[in-house]
Amino acid sequence: MTDRLSQMAGRDAGFMAASAPAKVWYAFRRWPILPLIVLALLVIAGVFAPLVSPNDPLKQELTLRNAPPFWYTEYWAEQDEFGAGSRILGADHVGRDVLSRIIHGARISLQVLAVSLTTGVLIGTSLGLIAGYVGGFMDELIMRLVDVWLALPFVLIALVAVIVLGASLWLVMGLLAMFTWASFVRYVRGEVLSLKERDYVALAKVAGAANARVILRHILPGVLNTIIVITTLRVGQLILTEATLSFIGAGIPAPTPAWGLIVSEGRSYVTTAWWSTFFPGLAIFLVVMALNFLGDWMRDRFDPRLRQL
Repeated sequence: MTDRLSQMAGRDAGFMAASAPAKVWYAFRRWPILPLIVLALLVIAGVFAPLVSPNDPLKQELTLRNAPPFWYTEYWAEQDEFGAGSRILGADHVGRDVLSRIIHGARISLQVLAVSLTTGVLIGTSLGLIAGYVGGFMDELIMRLVDVWLALPFVLIALVAVIVLGASLWLVMGLLAMFTWASFVRYVRGEVLSLKERDYVALAKVAGAANARVILRHILPGVLNTIIVITTLRVGQLILTEATLSFIGAGIPAPTPAWGLIVSEGRSYVTTAWWSTFFPGLAIFLVVMALNFLGDWMRDRFDPRLRQL
């Protein structure tokens, strides 16, 4: 214990004596600063989209069809009545502002994530707790259900659902919730199988605690860290899945400014108006990478076996 305290004291003293660039580099290594900045921008854009977007994302200006970003000065010099500030990141094939559509697309992504991820977490965690704690036939039934569900072609199911029910925002939320829950069952069940053999769980049973109380008060707190880490990692996959569904026409219907749909609409003009697909694709890339980095950091932070911080 004394040696560990000495090491910590030496490390703190070294940090205080380091130069300013070294302190900045240490902070960026120790904390997920850049991912948090990207996610903060996502939340701000989603919550305050009508206030921060420069234009109406649905307004069409055919005179600005495929207008380039503001640094194409020769083009904007001929557009005296609009000016370069009217379409900062350019316009799409019908003159809609790309930046405004990306900002409002962040709101769509947050809505989809909030509903689908919450539903998937609740269903998956509940089934994982039941399977791991009860065991026996119930465990076998739930895990075989998970195996069958993971074997189903999700994209094909989404296409059939859209054909039968019609594309809508709520349908996408439901499909993504169905896509999410199975992975939580596997991880939570594995943790519960280990935790239910601990002494404090056995003592709770001896004291006469009901099964529901044992699960909620003694086992669930032990798997919360796992649930948080999995949730963080799954958010990026959900954004990619939603973008993929919108790209193939099985997601959010037009003209709603979803990121995948924006990329899909601009793919026919990628050689003449690359900005209509590049910038929404860049937004998807940055958010997914930020979430993956944050998930890795949280896994290293919460798991003592992987702790590197």
